[in-house]
Amino acid sequence: MEQKIEVGLINEAECVVTAENTARSLGSGCLQVFATPAMCCLMEKAASDLLDSLLDEASTSVGISLQIAHTAATPVGMGVTAAAEITAVEGRRISFRVTARDEAGEIGSGTHERFIVFKEKFQMKADAKMHR
Repeated sequence: MEQKIEVGLINEAECVVTAENTARSLGSGCLQVFATPAMCCLMEKAASDLLDSLLDEASTSVGISLQIAHTAATPVGMGVTAAAEITAVEGRRISFRVTARDEAGEIGSGTHERFIVFKEKFQMKADAKMHR
């Protein structure tokens, strides 16, 4: 039985900070700490995975906005968990409150929006840009 997309549903995604997801490695700074782009990606993953678990196989969601603050640094070796909670459902537009925390506490928060699309139609439209 499929679960309905509704306000209040929550999903989490986790990772460990490694040399590969630091600011130095991703080019968003020179320090060996969890990169802001990596935190954004983890937040989006939590939201995307939640929706993918609720959609049929012909559909998926795409991120359309992300507004976040990265408020604390996380060193290599520490675990990070991002959470995405649905705050609004407006047709195919789904809004989320996103947060990230490490083992010491919250490291970031913000809002995220995703839009539900048909996989094949979306991909065909994107691919058509190559033939213009």
